[in-house]
Amino acid sequence: MQIISCFCNSVSGIIYRVSMLILNKTAGVFFKPSKRKVYEFLRSFNFHPGTLFLHKIVLGIETSCDDTAAAVVDETGNVLGEAIHSQTEVHLKTGGIVPAVAQQLHRDNIQRIVQEALSASRISPSDLSAIATTIKPGLALSLGVGLSFSLQLVGQLKKPFIPIHHMEAHALTIRLTNKVEFPFLVLLISGGHCLLALVQGVSDFLLLGKSLDIAPGDMLDKVARRLSLIKHPECSTMSGGKAIEHLAKQGNRFHFDIKPPLHRAKNCDFSFTGLQQVTNKRIMKKEKEEGIEEGQILSSAADIAATVQHTMACHIVKRTHRAILFCKQRDLLPQNNAILVASGGVASNFYVRRALEILTDATQCTLLCPPPRLCTDNGIMIAWNGIERLRAGLGILHDIEDIRYEPKCPLGVDISKEVGEAAIKVPQLKIEI
Repeated sequence: MQIISCFCNSVSGIIYRVSMLILNKTAGVFFKPSKRKVYEFLRSFNFHPGTLFLHKIVLGIETSCDDTAAAVVDETGNVLGEAIHSQTEVHLKTGGIVPAVAQQLHRDNIQRIVQEALSASRISPSDLSAIATTIKPGLALSLGVGLSFSLQLVGQLKKPFIPIHHMEAHALTIRLTNKVEFPFLVLLISGGHCLLALVQGVSDFLLLGKSLDIAPGDMLDKVARRLSLIKHPECSTMSGGKAIEHLAKQGNRFHFDIKPPLHRAKNCDFSFTGLQQVTNKRIMKKEKEEGIEEGQILSSAADIAATVQHTMACHIVKRTHRAILFCKQRDLLPQNNAILVASGGVASNFYVRRALEILTDATQCTLLCPPPRLCTDNGIMIAWNGIERLRAGLGILHDIEDIRYEPKCPLGVDISKEVGEAAIKVPQLKIEI
């Protein structure tokens, strides 16, 4: 038994060393792991004999925007290891995401993040069932870093590759945290995306509506910048969306009157550019009234934040309400206890969540949201999407020669025109929070 144990330790050590060399070769740098790291890895390997091979295990890699993330997840939904590097602090200083800066930060951190996720999982790369990576949609320069790193890793390890649609991953995250069966309605709202879709299967989506211009999170960021909230003592370390949400708690949403966008259009599409432009005009007017220049904090900043947040929430709720009614009319969702999933960074906004709860209470639906940390971009959702596809036998690639990233890519089959033609009138709903 002692001989066998020594042999296993020796093999484990070799696997670990080779695996770490592969990771470093992928990043273009060879590096010798310290004896301490090898020792710690061997100890953890021997502490769980045989458990590494019981389940399908996927490494997920996410670099679609400004977060470098990786995670290892097994087919039962256990998160074995995860790591993330946020670029928020850097981009706050530049007033927004600069693609070339985001790309370089991904390059600087991707090797370390993947190594940290694997080390935390106590999984050798050679024991992975597949590698899943976001390849669409997102910032081209950011997507390219994740894809390039992943393809080199796949080639070295001879593992299957699972390309991931970023929005599909957001939509399916709820099936990691809750027992949710198909079909269900999903509302994806973030800094880069906004859409409503019916989820009928792992890769089976009906697109009901989407933003015609910018995403709600982008709109909040732009309003926050115009209000110079980074100079506000309570908001200096917050993203634009978080700053608006924080300040809105102190404001009076009735102080300004702004009509929700597209209030006459009987479809499920969204628009946020108009709301941003109207808000900018109000800010300019208040600056003149208060005799201050752009870049200084308005005394009414909290009221503006509250009004913008409320108007955005009402707009999102009305489009989602119409989507629920459409799906029920067409028997695409059950009449009672239908599931509405809200995910994406803006879905972690408490005010928006409460508004959606008012909607689901009124329509006999159930609102489900992933935990806030899984609403924003992360490696866990990518690895889980990989698990879902692995179990369903969908999109598992062994030939990676022609794989390309896609900065713009729709989700599912677009039936938004059919939704508009139905011209469903939505009953008035009071959003009082």
